[in-house]
Amino acid sequence: MKKEELPKILPVFPLSNFIIFPRTTVPLNIFEPRYIQMVDKSMKSNRIIGMIQPKKTGELKKPDLHRIGCAGKITSFNETDDGRYLIILNGICRFKIIGEVNNENLYRECEVKYEEFSNDLVEKSDEIKFSDLKLIFQNLKDLFKKQGYEINWKEIEKQSLDQTINTLAMASPFSLEEKQVLLESKDLNMRKERLEEILNTYILDNFNNKTLQ
Repeated sequence: MKKEELPKILPVFPLSNFIIFPRTTVPLNIFEPRYIQMVDKSMKSNRIIGMIQPKKTGELKKPDLHRIGCAGKITSFNETDDGRYLIILNGICRFKIIGEVNNENLYRECEVKYEEFSNDLVEKSDEIKFSDLKLIFQNLKDLFKKQGYEINWKEIEKQSLDQTINTLAMASPFSLEEKQVLLESKDLNMRKERLEEILNTYILDNFNNKTLQ
């Protein structure tokens, strides 16, 4: 998809502790009336919606939003007997919010720009070697285990390197703010470094906790 084809006004879906990256796919279970309406309208046009993390400020029904999110295209759509929508979203390109648009809809829309992240639309070859990820994998496995997360590592290891890093960043048991840092990392190398930094704080915490006991 070309940058020109991406909508300047984007319906946004604020979801805490949830990020997607370009060229990753995620399943979503849609049941709130405002997001049912958003998917309905989206399916009739370009099928593109923006995933964004809310901040912990603002009103409960209308929290302030982080500036950076990721646009995704609905590539699969199913309706359940009880009226929920099960969709699959395919990440396309990250965006920056310029401002919110007042509308008559139940859901929120924002004016966005993609310039800073136009590289998301370019297929790149991996500059990171799998051996560089050995330690990250080991540390993440330990962390996932401690937090009771189940993950299919064999499947993840089959992915391309950028998909692997992005999948781990998305699935990780990190905080909203930590995930936002990973989402905003300009490129893969930076994301790998940030992933290592965040993991090190968790490992340090665990070490300190053990030492103090």
